Amino acid sequence: MKLRDLIKHLERNGCEKLREGGSHSVFVNRARQKSTAVPRHREINDFLAKKICQDLDIPKP
Repeated sequence: MKLRDLIKHLERNGCEKLREGGSHSVFVNRARQKSTAVPRHREINDFLAKKICQDLDIPKP
């Protein structure tokens, strides 16, 4: 999955970028009080994308 597609999916489901790290961005779902790190690679493994969505308590892409 492309990083930009994953970010669009996260934002559509109420998540927002909290901060930037060295090689990761931290996204937060304020409604569910959950957060997770998203690596800044062009391609995100499908298993990792599902895990990120699971951590943020949103539907899988």
